[in-house]
Amino acid sequence: MPFTCMYSKEDSVAFLHEERPTVQMYGRLLNLASTALAEKVLKQDNVNFWEEPYPQASKWKPCADRKTPTSPGKPEKSNGYILVSANGGLNQQRVAICNAVAVASLLNATLVLPKFLYSNVWKDPSQFGDIYQEDYFMRILQDDIDIVKELPPHLKSLDIEVIGSLITDADIEKEAKPNDYIRSVLPLLVQNRVVHFLGFGNRLGFDPLPPDLQRLRCKCNFHALKFVPKIQEVGSLLIKRIRKYYAAKRQLDKQLLGDFIPRISSKKHNAARGPFKYLALHLRFEEDMVAYSLCDFGGGEYEQKELQAYRGVHFPLLIERLKNSKPVSPVELRKLGRCPLTPEEAALVLAALGFKRETYIYLAGSHIYGGSSRMHPFTSLYPNLVTKETLLTTNELAPFRNFSSQLAALDFIACATSDVFAMTDSGSQLSSLVSGFRTYYGDGHAPTLRPNKKRLAAILSENSTIGWNIFEDRVRKMIEEGQRVRVRGSGRSIYRQPRCPECMCRSQ
Repeated sequence: MPFTCMYSKEDSVAFLHEERPTVQMYGRLLNLASTALAEKVLKQDNVNFWEEPYPQASKWKPCADRKTPTSPGKPEKSNGYILVSANGGLNQQRVAICNAVAVASLLNATLVLPKFLYSNVWKDPSQFGDIYQEDYFMRILQDDIDIVKELPPHLKSLDIEVIGSLITDADIEKEAKPNDYIRSVLPLLVQNRVVHFLGFGNRLGFDPLPPDLQRLRCKCNFHALKFVPKIQEVGSLLIKRIRKYYAAKRQLDKQLLGDFIPRISSKKHNAARGPFKYLALHLRFEEDMVAYSLCDFGGGEYEQKELQAYRGVHFPLLIERLKNSKPVSPVELRKLGRCPLTPEEAALVLAALGFKRETYIYLAGSHIYGGSSRMHPFTSLYPNLVTKETLLTTNELAPFRNFSSQLAALDFIACATSDVFAMTDSGSQLSSLVSGFRTYYGDGHAPTLRPNKKRLAAILSENSTIGWNIFEDRVRKMIEEGQRVRVRGSGRSIYRQPRCPECMCRSQ
């Protein structure tokens, strides 16, 4: 008997707003997809998207933690202390931490364990030690930079803003270069012995950067940041609820779950649990994402007014900017690939790739705009949809309530350790970091599916006439193109694309 744990309409945690009529933008294609999936029920599963299509992927191995002859190591004398108060959610803060490590090395400074700013959006008071293992982090990086948990007493009493050592995101340009820090920050650091970066969102560019600093970024992201046992333990429980576990242990599991890797069990014991394989899906269709995009999602006048009201409250700067610029039509925005994929579009992509109706799917995030009215087209094709809220009990989730970053860490684990990870927006920090983690630790056996939204929009624009076989073919070519094994290009995120000499080693 197949294992199912379907997402129900009663799961209010995941669905926003009251019940609404189902919204469909591609009714004809949905019918064709439903027919195609029905025909596959009794056929042998020959989907090749469960595996990496290119063998070159397995030639790249993790090695950011290696020692190199050119590694600068720690200076004999520190120029001072760097404080960082990082904004955003779990994944933005993770990037800020590793950028701070690189900047501390660049400026010969001592890093104080980063703090996390409280956000009215995330509403999470979690600090570094609530999410990551502090002592482990400090130990892994001890040969590279000095890290302390607090400022020394003689500096604690200083008013950092008064002495001019408070550096906000307005003071450092986005994607700043090393020279920007040496020119504007280093003199302050030497003079006052301390600087405080407030916000620090994407304030260090990826190129040009010395190879040793790139390596240090990778070492921080892929080796030094380990979730605390509380998160590892529940993450392990989540994975055990999803899949049967008598497969071989992988580097991915070890890095993310530590000592809590699920034990290998007998086939008999696992027969009543879950499937061998599962697909994790990160749907970026939250209300803020939908509203900010300015796209039309087929929900009619009610939806348009609701999203406009949301923009008025949450995005006043966007409203002002729109008043002083020529508007781009929703149709044009969709053609340009600027619209978030709807759950309906995500389901059509999976169907075109050949994933069967019974495919077991873990949905990350869960707060889908429009609720069941938006999810119904998806669940009509793929009913075996689960989330952390449906897999874990109320008591198991209780320690994580009101801690959105800790809940996001559970999604990170479930997505990174999945057999296939499907994203709908390559600009998402979660999707970027998860795909990078899978590249780094996946040993060439952790495929990621990345739709090209511009190409997909062109394909879907032919909804009223395109045949299913042609739709399948074009979608598959689009995904295969995104899976090609490429060395990180200049300016590309090293966290998302670690295939480069500073992060990974390539075997012959």
